[in-house]
Amino acid sequence: MSSGRITIFDTTLRDGEQSPGISLNALEKVEIAEQLARLGVDVIEAGFPISSPGDFEGVQKIAAEVSGVTVCALARAVEKDIRTAWDAIREAERPRIHTFISTSDVHLKYQLRKSRDEVLEAAKRMVSLAVSLCDDVEFSAMDATRSDPEFLAAVLAAAVAEGATTINIPDTVGYALPSEFGDFIRRQVEMVPGLKDVTVSVHCHNDLGLAVANSLAAVQAGAKQVECAVNGLGERAGNASLEEMVMILETRRSSLGLSTGINTVEIDRTSKLVSQLTGYEVQPNKAIVGKNAFAHESGIHQDGVLKERTTYEIMSASSIGRSRSDIVLGKHSGRHALKVAMEELGIELDGEELDQAFARFKKIADRKKQVTAVDLEHLVSEELRQQADLLELKSYEVTSSSEFIPTCQVIIEKEGERLLGKSFSGGSMESIFQAIDDAVGIQGKLKDYQVRAVTGGKDALGEVRVVVEVNGEDYAGTALSIDVVEASAKAYVRAVNNAYRAGGVK
Repeated sequence: MSSGRITIFDTTLRDGEQSPGISLNALEKVEIAEQLARLGVDVIEAGFPISSPGDFEGVQKIAAEVSGVTVCALARAVEKDIRTAWDAIREAERPRIHTFISTSDVHLKYQLRKSRDEVLEAAKRMVSLAVSLCDDVEFSAMDATRSDPEFLAAVLAAAVAEGATTINIPDTVGYALPSEFGDFIRRQVEMVPGLKDVTVSVHCHNDLGLAVANSLAAVQAGAKQVECAVNGLGERAGNASLEEMVMILETRRSSLGLSTGINTVEIDRTSKLVSQLTGYEVQPNKAIVGKNAFAHESGIHQDGVLKERTTYEIMSASSIGRSRSDIVLGKHSGRHALKVAMEELGIELDGEELDQAFARFKKIADRKKQVTAVDLEHLVSEELRQQADLLELKSYEVTSSSEFIPTCQVIIEKEGERLLGKSFSGGSMESIFQAIDDAVGIQGKLKDYQVRAVTGGKDALGEVRVVVEVNGEDYAGTALSIDVVEASAKAYVRAVNNAYRAGGVK
């Protein structure tokens, strides 16, 4: 039986953000990174700095502002990539450069158009360069599982010889079967003796639904690092799901003899934050974090759970930080009650933060009969996010009926200046979006619009996510309110805020 501590390498902000439709700005990346640090991940792969100025900025901000965790930047085995990655992470408390090159013949022939000798030489030179800049260097052989094992071993041995401290063996296209992958890892360790002196890592994709199973097979074969993403986000069908991998190791620790440094009670909060900021809703039956993961509808199951939870639950909802508390606050509740309720959710608020949260809570409580624990968690995160916005929606007025053209007026505040916008348009949502454009002085094009309820009941909190094209670039915005029209307006304003931050609006 394997034993020891497994390093959790989170790639939500790099591979996860490559999921179609996701575009996080630097502040949103920092917010997720700070939560990942609270979760207890060992390594945050913050991005791919060479890919865009925005990605470079996001990685740089995470490196400068997030402590207690290794901050990693991805780079192809190309000198400019590696130097740019180093520039982005050099201020990190614990920086890591992660460089990669393909090793499968299909990638060499059709993508790289290089010979095996050229790839081997590039791997040597670029790992050497990375090591000259940074003490912690990870090397990945892309498409390793479809590579010739002998050639792969030669490349991995060269990377170890040049000073790489972590060697990643990825199943890039999710082709491997668990039994094959476990044997593949064992064989590479046998063929490359130097792998015993470094951390062997795996990065598995979910094209056949086997990413977590393959990652588990790898750690049972001796791998010590698993690369994964919150909610299983990532290219195509995604990466190994962080929450699933962690809870397998936690729940079956006595059998597997393996552990992580993850604070599991932060799992649910992390999942919700990533879902909200990326716009990728978690499927209800998703293992660990789906809303049905701890739900029981069958009468037999309900009876069993009520008598003894372990009859049908192999882990508790509280173990991942999911509250089953009946915390219900109303408009007559005081500041102390709010503080206690938030503490029960693991959120510490004092001073100005508590005052702002309480003011926000009172506004909601006047419009919503009962404010639940889930409402509170969403409202506080929304309040903190709003504080960073350059533009703020101060007021709006929409007139709409079946007989008249909808009209709208909005007031937007920008650095103390009040901007007035108005419009007459074919629908109430279109009217409010055009009024915001008029106030700010842009011509935005709505590319995507999604609405979902994040709590239950007719007065549920509504979450709206929009994607807006401004000057040829797409920007996403998300906002919450019990009024969908208000949430829509705020989400649109947040998308415009993101355009300002990215330099898309002057």
